[in-house]
Amino acid sequence: MKRNTKTIAGLGLFTAIVVVLQLTGAAIKFGVFSITLTLAPIIVGAALYGIGAGAWLGLAFGVAVLISGDAAPFLAVSPAGTVITVLLKGVLAGVAAAVVYKAIEKKSTLAAVITSGIAAPVTNTGVFVIGCLIFFMPTINEWAAAAGVESAGKFIITGLVGINFLVELAVNLVLSTVIVRIITVLRKQMSREKNIEA
Repeated sequence: MKRNTKTIAGLGLFTAIVVVLQLTGAAIKFGVFSITLTLAPIIVGAALYGIGAGAWLGLAFGVAVLISGDAAPFLAVSPAGTVITVLLKGVLAGVAAAVVYKAIEKKSTLAAVITSGIAAPVTNTGVFVIGCLIFFMPTINEWAAAAGVESAGKFIITGLVGINFLVELAVNLVLSTVIVRIITVLRKQMSREKNIEA
């Protein structure tokens, strides 16, 4: 019971961090959208608490994106398509981070963090692009034409996701050693508490 309470408290703390980072990060824009700073705490939470936690933190990230106004241009086009895309990309990014971390952590914590740090933004961006293709292509064609870009695909890559994806990936890779330290410290603390309870 005590362990479940601590897990809930830990997830609550990571959820708050994710939401605050997304809402404050909404002001930092490269191109049309803000940079996602929330993937690092999602990776840490997923590493500590598992796949369900990764999904939950990804969902919190998606909700914060909708609240922050970052998705407003898409909400005006298709509210349902926007909500589906934004929530799904967050949840799947969290799940991908957790699955990749768990698959590699026994070999190397650093390799697990780096790989999950790559998997999260790739999944986040990939699902966003798929959502664009499914729900928003007529509008994206118009945006591309207005911007003088010859194809909607090129506009999606260069105008909507390119710089943001590279910055998100770079942030995760730069923070990877810090994330490893955080996971190591928190794991030791959780292990000590578990031994005390036993």
